[in-house]
Amino acid sequence: MRDTDLLTVGEVARRAGLATSAVRYYETAGLLASTRTAGGQRRYERQVLRRLAFVRAAQNVGLSLDEIRAALDTLPRGRPPNKADWARLSAQWKARLDEQIEGLIKLRDGLTSCIGCGCLSLRNCALNNPGDGVAVLGPGARYLPGALRRPVRPG
Repeated sequence: MRDTDLLTVGEVARRAGLATSAVRYYETAGLLASTRTAGGQRRYERQVLRRLAFVRAAQNVGLSLDEIRAALDTLPRGRPPNKADWARLSAQWKARLDEQIEGLIKLRDGLTSCIGCGCLSLRNCALNNPGDGVAVLGPGARYLPGALRRPVRPG
């Protein structure tokens, strides 16, 4: 492949609608590969644009970069993902999306019982204490923001 067939990080970023830092990050995360010039500058094959489109679509589905990398690792090396690849991989994600949709519907429907309260420590709070499973820890709010929804134990 000739050097003129390769894209700079700036060209990739511009064509993909990303910041150059995002392109470099995706490469560090193992989602993209580049070659280096004699001067150490990154160069990308044009097919990286298709991979970036795949990454962005998978992120829109809600996949983590680890999950996207695992999916890309199932593809043959040396060619961009195609329609058949996307169909096969996205079929695996359908059940996940269905679960997310079901969870969001439950969340939406549960909001009507909590709007206006704000205490987050209702005896039977459908949002933060389904089935009152944290009552054994005592009264008051037991979930803190950013605590990954794990109860805070007293003492």
